[in-house]
Amino acid sequence: ILTIFGNSAVLATAVKRSSLLKSPELLTVNLAVADIGMALSMYPLAITSAWNHAWLGGDASCIYYALMGFLFGVCSMMTLCAMAVIRFLVTNSSKSNSNKITKNTVCILIAFIWLYSLLWAILPLLGWGYYGPEPFGISCTIAWSKFHNSSNGFSFILSMFLLCTVLPALTIVACYLGIAWKVHKAYQEVQNIDRIPNAAKLEKKLTLMAVLISVGFLSSWTPYAAASFWSIFNSSDSLQPVVTLLPCLFAKSSTAYNPFIYYIFSKTFRCEVKKLQCCCGWGVHSFSSDTSAEHPASIMWSG
Repeated sequence: ILTIFGNSAVLATAVKRSSLLKSPELLTVNLAVADIGMALSMYPLAITSAWNHAWLGGDASCIYYALMGFLFGVCSMMTLCAMAVIRFLVTNSSKSNSNKITKNTVCILIAFIWLYSLLWAILPLLGWGYYGPEPFGISCTIAWSKFHNSSNGFSFILSMFLLCTVLPALTIVACYLGIAWKVHKAYQEVQNIDRIPNAAKLEKKLTLMAVLISVGFLSSWTPYAAASFWSIFNSSDSLQPVVTLLPCLFAKSSTAYNPFIYYIFSKTFRCEVKKLQCCCGWGVHSFSSDTSAEHPASIMWSG
């Protein structure tokens, strides 16, 4: 519920103010699409299976569920990586160079992200890797436990781990460390905090917001990755069902965090959410819609 309503608010805000969106903000929209897509395509089946105490449907529904999870998971990871790279390029470039990141460029990048994610999602269907049920039996994913007896499966896991997890994560960390160093040097050059330009303060806030989005995603999926890799080299029976269930639930919760981060850091997004509440008759009192204190381009995340 939090995922659907939160990300729907993000998408509604983006549509309403589409003419004011800067090109890097399209990546934020793409991230919201991936999050809400995961919630709509996967969570109802997982919830009903949990109430049933067993997986509902046969192999076809299991493969569908696992494929959707892999598709949207890789898409989210690569979108976060692209956000970090673009923020690094914008922060370390002049204003004229940053304007070269056009909407067409970002749209091509988003199309590449979806094609890349789809390729990895369908590879198990083509014979490289496997899909199967989770050890606790009420959801499906990559069949981690099959890989320690299969060179084919192990090569898939190793390649996927490097190209879809390690390299994007290292890129994200390197980019934000570079941005942090750049911001730190800029603040050192200005001794008086009152003389720091508003643009620099906004840049720092937007960078912090992007960092929190990435940290939320990576920290949510780390316990699940640890439990999955344990299953590769050890029998799944060595872990209690609750030990494999809780990391899975925690990983799925990553789709609900981002709208709250936008709400905290963006005054414009807060105002748009209140307008949506008023339109839906949620009983919110009228308020001033003046958002001149924040540049319109910084609705959620801006270059």
